[in-house]
Amino acid sequence: MRITDELATLRTLCCTVILIATSCTTTPERNAANTSGVIPSHWTAAKPSTAHIMDEWVNAFADPVLTTLVHDALNNNFNLKAAAARVDAAREQVGIEGAGRLPQLSFTPGYQNAQVRDVGLESSRFSAFEALFSMSWEVDLWGRIKASQQAVRQEAAAVSADFQGARLSLAARTAQSYFELIEASLQVEVVEQSVKDRRTIVELVRGRFARGLTRGLDLRLVLTDLANAEAQLAQARNQVQIVTRRLEVLLGRYPAASSNVINRVSADLPVPPAVLSAGLPSELLERRPDLIAAFTRLRALDSRVESAKKALLPRITLTARGGTSSSDLADLVDPRALAWNVAAGLVQPIFTGGRLKGEIRLNEARTVEALNNYRSAALNAFREVEQTLAAEFWLRAQEQALKEAVEQTRASRKLAVYSYRQGLIEILTLLDSYRSTLNAQSEYLLVKRQLLSNRIDLYLALGGGV
Repeated sequence: MRITDELATLRTLCCTVILIATSCTTTPERNAANTSGVIPSHWTAAKPSTAHIMDEWVNAFADPVLTTLVHDALNNNFNLKAAAARVDAAREQVGIEGAGRLPQLSFTPGYQNAQVRDVGLESSRFSAFEALFSMSWEVDLWGRIKASQQAVRQEAAAVSADFQGARLSLAARTAQSYFELIEASLQVEVVEQSVKDRRTIVELVRGRFARGLTRGLDLRLVLTDLANAEAQLAQARNQVQIVTRRLEVLLGRYPAASSNVINRVSADLPVPPAVLSAGLPSELLERRPDLIAAFTRLRALDSRVESAKKALLPRITLTARGGTSSSDLADLVDPRALAWNVAAGLVQPIFTGGRLKGEIRLNEARTVEALNNYRSAALNAFREVEQTLAAEFWLRAQEQALKEAVEQTRASRKLAVYSYRQGLIEILTLLDSYRSTLNAQSEYLLVKRQLLSNRIDLYLALGGGV
């Protein structure tokens, strides 16, 4: 009768354990495309192209100086080094989290020396050597620790994707700063030439004023115009030092506005590479580092939820303790003096004040947050691609218009000088022709650089590698 009762109890316990195990849910299956929400089948602003995004897009500009600067930035930038250290720390955390799946063994050697004094008797000394050990191991029967380690592993993968995104961003900012430096240097040259031309006009008007052919107001106006041009020149030179120092910080150098950096830039802005094929919107989800990181963090929180739910299940632990103690150090190695015990235990949480279920709800809420953050990041990524693709068209149209404006203002300036010499126009018309020429040239340089920056923004938006 007693054996029958024990078998019934064992059968009931097994059924209970099986019921608990089968009721424990695993992480949901997620797909990046299905999770991100509605994805269009094609880009609305894209046009057919045979060119594809390059794994190393910096080489597409065919500028050795740019390639060298980007390489230096990737090797020396302190923020990127800090990001690399975060990757190393995250990888080590994976090992720390997984240590709970293995037995934990400790050894504690010791030595005691005590003096015992009885009432009315002489004192005596007691000394002993000890060698104690202990071992504990939680049998991860339900995979609670494994799920927790998987969450940390996925978080480490997200940090690694963040690092790749930081590399791409750093390369892009370095390239854009380099092109800004070229533009700023060219702007200085344009304004310097304009100042030189204004001085020529001042001498022309001063000579005509000396001969009584023009009024003193004309001379005042051209002198004012020259002073404004010189102020623009100072502003342009200031912009060169600002961009240079920014570039030097990206390169991990002291921001000294060194002439070594300024003198290395190309003489002119390069022609943008061939127009890229943006591919399919769904491909973006698997290529952009920030989207990969956001999706991986979502998967990590799924594992956190799984681990929190499995914390409700019974835990099986094995423990062992033992050791020996002797006044003679040599006796410690005698196996006959060893005392030890092994125990196995099962712990089932019953009442924890709502802590375990609260942790489940907490991680579920964080999962919902991560899901919506991922969808928001994907939507923003689609916007960036569409925006840069559309900007390519409008910037090229703007470039062509400004190129025509530069040619027209140059021709009109020559006619204005001739007409002023002949007394056919007022000085204000002549000065306006010079200002129009300077503005057109400056805007033309600006839009050429914006075309290059927009192309780099497209590489960033598409997740190109470096």
